[in-house]
Amino acid sequence: MTANRLTKKERDLIKRLVAHYEENRGFIQVILDQVSAAILRSPDLMVHVHSTKSRVKDPEHLEDKLIRKMGDAKAKQRRFTITKNNLLYRINDLAGFRILHLHSEQIIPIDRELRKLFEVYSLPLYEAPKARTWDDENRAFFQQCGINTVKSPTMYTSVHYVVESHSATRATCEIQVRTLAEELWGEVDHTLNYPHECSVLACREQIKVLARVTSSCSRLVDSIFRTYESGR
Repeated sequence: MTANRLTKKERDLIKRLVAHYEENRGFIQVILDQVSAAILRSPDLMVHVHSTKSRVKDPEHLEDKLIRKMGDAKAKQRRFTITKNNLLYRINDLAGFRILHLHSEQIIPIDRELRKLFEVYSLPLYEAPKARTWDDENRAFFQQCGINTVKSPTMYTSVHYVVESHSATRATCEIQVRTLAEELWGEVDHTLNYPHECSVLACREQIKVLARVTSSCSRLVDSIFRTYESGR
């Protein structure tokens, strides 16, 4: 849904929400810094991590997301419930931290150590961790790890954690965990399909093929590490 299909009252509401975020962007950065420090200073976690990324959300991307959410609410004849009072925690990815690792089984110790950190630093889970995946084998693997799965029609694969800040003002931070191979697909898809789907059909089809190639790459990397570990 585009902004010009919203009423003036709805557009004005979104503008006020984005302005409220911009006023609190420094606070969100502090929350992200706290989460980043907890993760980066944990040797028991970082031994399993290849690299990390972090960012606070661009106001333009937030505006686009709110427009889409309002459009979805109108299409389903539901009330749009995002307000200035709940924006900083209802929009979970205003602060985002990403953990990249080499092979799939590393999610097991990463998940364990993340949960320990959340307890130590009083960062309660806002919602249960979810593995977004389109691949049935990946789905079974994550379920064996005790991580709930969500079907991903866009062929996106990543484990998401959302934690609440330890602060007087309620806010959330999203932590994504994925393999380096999945990161490649994610970056290509994000560049071409975010915030709006690519208009070139051939590119959309090629991105689907890339998702399958990425899955095969992850399996090959997993096999290499299993062979290495068995031969040590």
